[in-house]
Amino acid sequence: MIDEISLEERKVVYRARRGLKEIDVYFDPYVKNYYLKADDHEKQMFAELVEQEDPDLLDWFMEVAEPPRPELKDFIRKLKYYVHGS
Repeated sequence: MIDEISLEERKVVYRARRGLKEIDVYFDPYVKNYYLKADDHEKQMFAELVEQEDPDLLDWFMEVAEPPRPELKDFIRKLKYYVHGS
């Protein structure tokens, strides 16, 4: 990770640790490989995502339900691409 990490970034990284395998499989690689290098908009999208409840996240990642905003759906698709490549 980059040496200079803001307090807000630290909070997001901490909140991203869920302990739920189905979510951690997407959040962990993103935090380790992309989050600190992301632009401000993408960091905000991830911060918004980690604030959500686990059951909602599971439904969104499994495509059982739609996130409340299309931007979140697009960002989830991006996280899935980082892990699965498609």
